[in-house]
Amino acid sequence: MGVLSAQGPETVLETERLLLRPWRVREAVVQRELWAERDPRVPPHRRLDDDGHPTLEEIEGWIRDGSRAPGLGLLAVERRGEGDVIGYCGLIDGAVGPHEPEVAYELLRRAWGVGYATEAAEAVVGWARESGHRRLWSTVRDWNVASLRVLAKVGFAESGRVEPDPVHGDSLFLTRTL
Repeated sequence: MGVLSAQGPETVLETERLLLRPWRVREAVVQRELWAERDPRVPPHRRLDDDGHPTLEEIEGWIRDGSRAPGLGLLAVERRGEGDVIGYCGLIDGAVGPHEPEVAYELLRRAWGVGYATEAAEAVVGWARESGHRRLWSTVRDWNVASLRVLAKVGFAESGRVEPDPVHGDSLFLTRTL
């Protein structure tokens, strides 16, 4: 279970191994690495384009001005022991509406397979509950088996809603009541 602390307007969540907190401009390099590592089945607007966009400078600008921070906030996931940022996890405005946000997360490949995504998602689910949300959603491509496992571990179930996409894989809508 995550510990919620407020440091001014910033949300900080702590778990046994992780600190979830706002992004710092110097960590744009981590976000760009996430863009570069994305599976080729991910839609092109979520991957680096042929001209190398988004650039490191563009991502730094997004962090600085908050222009690409969707909805409630995607927090940097920092390993407490190492002090390095390995991805993000948080709540975004979902397809259903602002009162039923989506849990979203993405970790660098080198941080896969040791439970960090599950630990971060559990903390965010707790944050959502403490914030008064009654239900959460998450959308996942049908081929993303690892993310489907993470969501199952933190109590999400398939809703039956699917957005077909024969090119990039169908989007499955999962939900969890809080």
